[in-house]
Amino acid sequence: MQGIGSGFVNSNELELSPTMSSSSSSLSMDLDESTETRIQRLISEHPVIIFTRSSCCMCHVMKKLLATIGVHPTVIELDDNEIAALPLPDTVAPAAFIGGNCIGGLESLVALHVSGHLIPKLVQVGALWV
Repeated sequence: MQGIGSGFVNSNELELSPTMSSSSSSLSMDLDESTETRIQRLISEHPVIIFTRSSCCMCHVMKKLLATIGVHPTVIELDDNEIAALPLPDTVAPAAFIGGNCIGGLESLVALHVSGHLIPKLVQVGALWV
């Protein structure tokens, strides 16, 4: 995987990359910034963000669930070394963060939706307007 060096994957999917350098984008990165610092900054700057591995089918399902609701999360692809830097007790991917808080993986996201707590949480962080 090319997490540290390749840049944009598509309009909603990104890889952690020090080569991204748009001064107006919050995705621009300082070359001296550590992976942990970059991840923490991205979590704090984006209301809904998913960290994943390349070609992760669970991430695809997470994005489709959120898109069905009307939310288009920022998706960051990580390599194995970068996944270890996620602020999680078990470093697994995909991992979704809403409003800076770790929601967990696909199962946790679906459970939030089924219980009726997902939409209010998305509204609260400004990712969804109702």
